[in-house]
Amino acid sequence: MRAIRRTNTKPEIALRSALHRQGYRFRKDLRLVLNEGVKVRPDIAFTARRVAVFVDGCFWHACPEHGRDPAVNQWYWAPKLRKNVERDRAADAALAAAGWRVVRVWEHVAIPDALAAVVAELARGGSHPPDSPP
Repeated sequence: MRAIRRTNTKPEIALRSALHRQGYRFRKDLRLVLNEGVKVRPDIAFTARRVAVFVDGCFWHACPEHGRDPAVNQWYWAPKLRKNVERDRAADAALAAAGWRVVRVWEHVAIPDALAAVVAELARGGSHPPDSPP
Protein backbone atom coordinates (compact mmCIF):
# COMPACT_ATOMS: atom_id res chain seq x y z
CA MET A 1 0.00 0.00 0.00
CA ARG A 2 2.92 2.34 0.62
CA ALA A 3 3.82 2.26 -3.08
CA ILE A 4 0.35 3.36 -4.21
CA ARG A 5 0.40 6.96 -5.35
CA ARG A 6 -2.28 9.37 -4.23
CA THR A 7 -1.21 11.99 -6.72
CA ASN A 8 0.96 12.30 -9.84
CA THR A 9 -0.22 9.06 -11.42
CA LYS A 10 0.67 8.47 -15.07
CA PRO A 11 -2.85 9.20 -16.41
CA GLU A 12 -3.05 12.35 -14.30
CA ILE A 13 0.33 13.62 -15.48
CA ALA A 14 -0.57 12.89 -19.11
CA LEU A 15 -3.82 14.86 -18.81
CA ARG A 16 -2.11 17.76 -17.05
CA SER A 17 0.57 17.86 -19.75
CA ALA A 18 -2.05 17.89 -22.50
CA LEU A 19 -3.96 20.70 -20.78
CA HIS A 20 -0.77 22.69 -20.28
CA ARG A 21 0.19 22.27 -23.96
CA GLN A 22 -3.23 23.70 -24.86
CA GLY A 23 -2.43 26.79 -22.79
CA TYR A 24 -4.61 26.05 -19.75
CA ARG A 25 -3.25 26.90 -16.32
CA PHE A 26 -4.49 25.19 -13.19
CA ARG A 27 -3.63 24.10 -9.67
CA LYS A 28 -2.77 20.48 -8.99
CA ASP A 29 -3.80 18.61 -5.85
CA LEU A 30 -5.26 21.76 -4.33
CA ARG A 31 -6.89 21.28 -0.94
CA LEU A 32 -10.32 22.92 -0.96
CA VAL A 33 -12.16 23.54 2.30
CA LEU A 34 -15.80 23.86 1.28
CA ASN A 35 -18.96 24.72 3.14
CA GLU A 36 -19.34 23.15 6.56
CA GLY A 37 -15.65 22.20 6.63
CA VAL A 38 -15.79 19.52 3.93
CA LYS A 39 -12.26 18.97 2.55
CA VAL A 40 -11.75 17.89 -1.05
CA ARG A 41 -8.54 17.50 -3.12
CA PRO A 42 -9.22 17.53 -6.86
CA ASP A 43 -6.39 16.26 -9.03
CA ILE A 44 -6.68 19.39 -11.18
CA ALA A 45 -8.46 22.58 -10.12
CA PHE A 46 -9.32 25.56 -12.28
CA THR A 47 -9.98 27.97 -9.43
CA ALA A 48 -11.19 30.98 -11.42
CA ARG A 49 -13.59 28.83 -13.43
CA ARG A 50 -14.50 26.66 -10.44
CA VAL A 51 -13.96 23.38 -12.26
CA ALA A 52 -12.55 20.38 -10.39
CA VAL A 53 -11.10 17.46 -12.37
CA PHE A 54 -10.55 13.99 -10.94
CA VAL A 55 -8.66 11.22 -12.74
CA ASP A 56 -10.04 8.04 -11.17
CA GLY A 57 -8.21 4.72 -11.22
CA CYS A 58 -10.31 1.82 -12.45
CA PHE A 59 -9.53 -0.46 -9.49
CA TRP A 60 -9.58 2.13 -6.71
CA HIS A 61 -12.83 3.77 -7.77
CA ALA A 62 -14.69 0.66 -8.98
CA CYS A 63 -14.90 1.38 -12.70
CA PRO A 64 -18.02 -0.32 -14.12
CA GLU A 65 -16.07 -1.29 -17.24
CA HIS A 66 -12.66 -2.35 -15.89
CA GLY A 67 -13.08 -2.54 -12.13
CA ARG A 68 -13.02 -6.00 -10.63
CA ASP A 69 -13.77 -7.58 -7.32
CA PRO A 70 -10.61 -8.47 -5.43
CA ALA A 71 -9.84 -12.17 -5.36
CA VAL A 72 -8.04 -12.16 -2.00
CA ASN A 73 -8.77 -10.40 1.28
CA GLN A 74 -12.30 -9.52 0.23
CA TRP A 75 -13.13 -8.69 3.84
CA TYR A 76 -10.71 -5.75 3.55
CA TRP A 77 -10.96 -4.64 -0.07
CA ALA A 78 -14.71 -4.74 -0.68
CA PRO A 79 -15.60 -2.21 2.05
CA LYS A 80 -12.59 -0.05 1.17
CA LEU A 81 -13.54 0.22 -2.50
CA ARG A 82 -17.18 0.87 -1.58
CA LYS A 83 -16.08 3.69 0.76
CA ASN A 84 -13.96 5.18 -2.03
CA VAL A 85 -17.00 5.37 -4.29
CA GLU A 86 -19.15 6.83 -1.50
CA ARG A 87 -16.44 9.42 -0.76
CA ASP A 88 -16.33 10.35 -4.47
CA ARG A 89 -20.10 10.93 -4.53
CA ALA A 90 -19.95 12.98 -1.32
CA ALA A 91 -17.12 15.10 -2.77
CA ASP A 92 -19.10 15.66 -5.97
CA ALA A 93 -22.14 16.78 -3.98
CA ALA A 94 -20.09 19.09 -1.74
CA LEU A 95 -18.35 20.66 -4.73
CA ALA A 96 -21.67 21.17 -6.53
CA ALA A 97 -23.19 22.75 -3.42
CA ALA A 98 -20.21 25.15 -3.28
CA GLY A 99 -20.71 26.16 -6.91
CA TRP A 100 -18.00 24.01 -8.49
CA ARG A 101 -18.43 21.85 -11.58
CA VAL A 102 -16.90 18.38 -11.48
CA VAL A 103 -15.30 16.38 -14.28
CA ARG A 104 -14.44 12.76 -13.53
CA VAL A 105 -12.27 10.89 -16.00
CA TRP A 106 -11.42 7.18 -15.79
CA GLU A 107 -7.78 6.25 -16.17
CA HIS A 108 -8.59 4.06 -19.19
CA VAL A 109 -10.02 6.97 -21.20
CA ALA A 110 -7.72 8.07 -24.01
CA ILE A 111 -5.98 11.38 -23.32
CA PRO A 112 -7.55 13.19 -26.32
CA ASP A 113 -11.01 12.16 -25.08
CA ALA A 114 -10.24 13.19 -21.49
CA LEU A 115 -8.83 16.50 -22.73
CA ALA A 116 -11.97 17.09 -24.79
CA ALA A 117 -14.19 16.43 -21.75
CA VAL A 118 -12.29 18.91 -19.59
CA VAL A 119 -12.13 21.58 -22.30
CA ALA A 120 -15.85 21.16 -22.99
CA GLU A 121 -16.65 21.71 -19.31
CA LEU A 122 -14.40 24.77 -19.20
CA ALA A 123 -16.10 26.16 -22.31
CA ARG A 124 -19.56 25.41 -20.91
CA GLY A 125 -18.87 27.82 -18.08
CA GLY A 126 -18.61 30.72 -20.47
CA SER A 127 -14.83 30.91 -20.36
CA HIS A 128 -12.80 31.48 -23.49
CA PRO A 129 -9.92 29.37 -24.80
CA PRO A 130 -6.65 30.62 -23.35
CA ASP A 131 -5.35 32.11 -26.62
CA SER A 132 -8.47 34.01 -27.72
CA PRO A 133 -9.64 37.37 -26.36
CA PRO A 134 -12.75 37.38 -24.14
